Amino acid sequence: MTTKTTVSAFLTIGILALVAGWLVAQDEHKHETPPEGFPKNPSPEGAEVYIISPKDGDTVPKTFTVQFGLKGMGIAPAGIAFPNSGHHHLLVDAPGEPDHNLPLPADDNHLHYGAGQTETELTLEPGKHTLQLVLGDLNHVPHDPPVVSKTITITVEDN
Repeated sequence: MTTKTTVSAFLTIGILALVAGWLVAQDEHKHETPPEGFPKNPSPEGAEVYIISPKDGDTVPKTFTVQFGLKGMGIAPAGIAFPNSGHHHLLVDAPGEPDHNLPLPADDNHLHYGAGQTETELTLEPGKHTLQLVLGDLNHVPHDPPVVSKTITITVEDN
């Protein structure tokens, strides 16, 4: 191996290590509480988010599609600052209303669609379940005022 090839290989490895370290740091900090005084992004008057399907009261199979609707705002991936935009968070059987001043949690009850998805396929256990959408800004924080759908109840069939 020549000296030029060796230096090039070490530079490539170093750059990859820096990028990997940055990505890990971003992932570790993406759901921390924002610093005090963190500005909330405004939502325009009349903005609304809603569940297109299923409808409130529907009975669905164990695996089904949830379609997200949005009016008066646009979709932008997490981390992208664009006025009057955000990305969807689906609350499934969430235990209460999330704090609208903090980033939405990421767990089994709070599903993030930070790539800008407008639908998802869910698999749930048979029985009654609740679904609700919350639009989050680039930092997963609900807008001011929050753009939140009504909560719907569905029944998953016992197949």
